Amino acid sequence: MKKSVINSTALFACAFFALSTMSCSGKDGKKTAETEQENVYAVNASIAREGNLDDYLEFGGDVSSLNAVDVYPDVAGKISRIVVSVGDYVRKNQVIAYVDASRPGMNYAANPVKAPISGTVTSIGPTLGTMVSQSYSIAKISDTDELQVKINVAERFISRIENGQGAVVSFDAYPGVEFNAKVFEVSPVLDTTSRTMLVKLKVTPSDPRIRAGMFAKVRLITESIKNAVVLSSDAIIRRDGKPYVFTVTRNTAGSDEKDSVSMVSVSEGLTVDNKTEIREGLKEGDIVVVKGQSLLTDGAKVKILSIDGKNVESEKKADEIKE
Repeated sequence: MKKSVINSTALFACAFFALSTMSCSGKDGKKTAETEQENVYAVNASIAREGNLDDYLEFGGDVSSLNAVDVYPDVAGKISRIVVSVGDYVRKNQVIAYVDASRPGMNYAANPVKAPISGTVTSIGPTLGTMVSQSYSIAKISDTDELQVKINVAERFISRIENGQGAVVSFDAYPGVEFNAKVFEVSPVLDTTSRTMLVKLKVTPSDPRIRAGMFAKVRLITESIKNAVVLSSDAIIRRDGKPYVFTVTRNTAGSDEKDSVSMVSVSEGLTVDNKTEIREGLKEGDIVVVKGQSLLTDGAKVKILSIDGKNVESEKKADEIKE
């Protein structure tokens, strides 16, 4: 009788253990399936587009008149009269001042000082009564309609500079405004002290907002790529030393199925200001992950939070409201 009770108890214990094991196994299996379903990565994306990519060198420069001359008197003497002011426009041979060459016991008529060119008076040196000689500059006259920007290029960059090269010029006085310019003169020699080469640029077309004496920020275009597929450099990752991007395949079926990604090998070109030319592997219009791609693998499921900075959910809701 005792033996029968013991066997029954052992049998019950084995059955309970088996059920428990099956129950645990079921829970673990369910948990694994749920974990696999939860492997959806939140990412930000951008659309690959065609555009121009310009490599450049940056310099600081000074604006000056293309034609500017100093005005000297024909005789030595005392300034007896000044007939123009700074900012006045004068014509060639117009009188701008008079010099009295008289001395004790010797009286002479005042000698006129004439403008050698037409232009704007940008400075006047002496005041009335100042004694001047033939080597003393009385005034400076500049042609303010034609301005130039002078920059000094370091020796290591001179191989990238040539006549006719394009540039973009900006000024602190006009934030966010850019002016086109072109190199029209390159010095054939370098300054032996600073080891720099003088380069002159002309703003085209001329603009009345630009004035002589202004400080210019110059971006000299050294290489230009036209109609290239351009992408944010942040989108490119490296696996085994090779560049890849993750392109997104959108789910358009309207189900709960998430978007997926494909790992695509690309060929890089020129990189400027965190933008990279993609020579091979992408085409215009491809949606590429630019943030959150470090953990992705080929075929991974993703949820796109934004495309080119625009919130996807907000855009979707806006479209639903319109409909």
